[in-house]
Amino acid sequence: MKIAYQGVSGSYSESCARFMYPDCETISCKTFDECFEKANDNSEIKTIIPESNKTTGNIGVEYLVFKYRLNIYDECFFPINHNLIGIKGSKISDIKNVYSHAQALSQSSIYIKNNKLLENVRADTAGSAKYISEQKDKTKGAIASKLSAEIYDLEILKENIQDDKDNFTRFLIMGKEIIQPEIDKEKYITSFLFKLRDKPAALYSALSGFAINGVNMTKLQSFPEKNSFSSFFFLCDIDGHLDDKKIKNSLEELAFHCEDMHVLGVYKAHEFRKK
Repeated sequence: MKIAYQGVSGSYSESCARFMYPDCETISCKTFDECFEKANDNSEIKTIIPESNKTTGNIGVEYLVFKYRLNIYDECFFPINHNLIGIKGSKISDIKNVYSHAQALSQSSIYIKNNKLLENVRADTAGSAKYISEQKDKTKGAIASKLSAEIYDLEILKENIQDDKDNFTRFLIMGKEIIQPEIDKEKYITSFLFKLRDKPAALYSALSGFAINGVNMTKLQSFPEKNSFSSFFFLCDIDGHLDDKKIKNSLEELAFHCEDMHVLGVYKAHEFRKK
């Protein structure tokens, strides 16, 4: 399996892809747009996308989900364990400047403050690890994954420095081909997007079918369409399989109130949801 991810080698996205599919071939992309484009243009390539983080919320790829409408095959709630990394031979006391993505710096703010480190925002975590490996400066450290330390031959000076020790990011595996698992006793998630007709109380009316049919909605978020302040779409996750009668009835009721609706995928619920 080929999986495209955003960032340079050693990113958390690549770490998650390797965790989910140990034998996969990973493809580095500069942007999320490139990830979606590769998966959209070639059915043999899947993409792994960080959808949201427990601490910092949405990652910000919703407009691409709406644009490309790739199918969701799987989800994974992957632990994000940040590590202070330095060049070989360095010590924690040597580090003066720390480099990482803005979210990783934010998620490690207590450790950074307690150790009086100077924050330097960069495009991504793995790229920060690559940067300090090239600088060969003991005063420069990065906050990144264990995989980054291995790839760039760096030393982990302190593990798990994130403020929240129970920090997880939800990743989605997406692709062009529509694949739907057959319904069985497993727990499933059905994801879809929709855009309502312009009429009073549209959202209230549209969601009534889920209440009537006893369908549990685990996510409902609204986002403006790109380049618009007046047009919105919604991303939604519900418990259940598309072939379940109550799910079908709920979506049929929703469709009646929609200008646009698209099922993004049916996939097994990750075991993290049981916690």
